[in-house]
Amino acid sequence: MNPGKVQVKVGEKDLQINETLLMIDLNKLAVITSMSKRFLEDEILSDPRMRIIERRKSRKRWWLYNESLEVIKEIVDEW
Repeated sequence: MNPGKVQVKVGEKDLQINETLLMIDLNKLAVITSMSKRFLEDEILSDPRMRIIERRKSRKRWWLYNESLEVIKEIVDEW
């Protein structure tokens, strides 16, 4: 082995990729919560706590990612 060469072997199980999201839309919320868009609209997104973190541009809506997860946890804990 060449003394100036370093080899690193990493197995797939050892790799962890973390996404850092700033905003999330309705489609992604439906995927990560396993809730339908209709259910989210009726039960989650109509809550004043979610409306506070909602951002709009024209007809498109997004929610702050980390804050939305916390608010959704609060809402479902109240059920």
